[in-house]
Amino acid sequence: MTRSSRSARTAATAPRRTGHRRLPVLAALAAATALVTGLAAPAYAAGPTTADAAPVAEGRPGFHPERDFAGSTVAAHEGRGAAPYASLAVAQTPGMDVASYQGNVDWSTAAANGARFAYVKATEGTGYTNPYFAQQYNGSYNAGMIRGAYHFALPNSSSGATQANYFVSHGGGWSADGQTLPPALDIEYNPYGATCYGLSQSAMVSWIRDFSNTVQYRTGRYPTIYTTTNWWTQCTGNYGGFGSTNPLWIARYSSSPGTLPNGWGYQTFWQYADSGTFPGDQNLFNGAADRLSALALG
Repeated sequence: MTRSSRSARTAATAPRRTGHRRLPVLAALAAATALVTGLAAPAYAAGPTTADAAPVAEGRPGFHPERDFAGSTVAAHEGRGAAPYASLAVAQTPGMDVASYQGNVDWSTAAANGARFAYVKATEGTGYTNPYFAQQYNGSYNAGMIRGAYHFALPNSSSGATQANYFVSHGGGWSADGQTLPPALDIEYNPYGATCYGLSQSAMVSWIRDFSNTVQYRTGRYPTIYTTTNWWTQCTGNYGGFGSTNPLWIARYSSSPGTLPNGWGYQTFWQYADSGTFPGDQNLFNGAADRLSALALG
């Protein structure tokens, strides 16, 4: 199936995304260069960016949280490139991220094929929770993976603190059990309108700080920040103040993570493809499995 035909499908009718065939990942990181193209979640064109475009509000016609996930806007804005290098600076640990589009995930198979961690979409804005969250979040845990929850941000909808509280109260918590990643903030291109959600760069930084500080207050952990370098530069002015507290989850569908946003000397997670071996998006943790466990423990 071509990507153009996939883009016309809705999450309500599409089957969950999986790879056409599975590859053992632990045998060698070089397997990442031989990814097969799985059924990807529906890509859709970037939203309107003109100043007079009518914004879409939560719960109103045109609102599609079931189609929004970590990276759902990336390919439309930044494209897709080559598979990642087989040899990176340090050992990499493979994992995945999923949302409602994947439905009930076969976690035992994903784990058998080498996935060691998963991020699961929990919420969006202040009115949406992933209906498959329990199966995905608990299922990955039961399969022996280290897992965490993420929130899809709508900075023009409500304050950072309001969305952080909604997120933490609906799955975005953390516990020092060795299998829970820091909660994550997915902040990327606006799927409903202006790229930066109508916020100035300083207002966006304040929104992210508000969200981050609230999550830290509620959970004891600063959230991982998922973004792309291009979006971060455009919408925050390439602000460098989060690198000392918040792990970076960079999205770049290319052979390397590329230039990172200001303030981060390295990425903690890299989402390098939106389809492949595992259901959902394909990710690498920048370190060996014991370092992933250390991150989970805090």
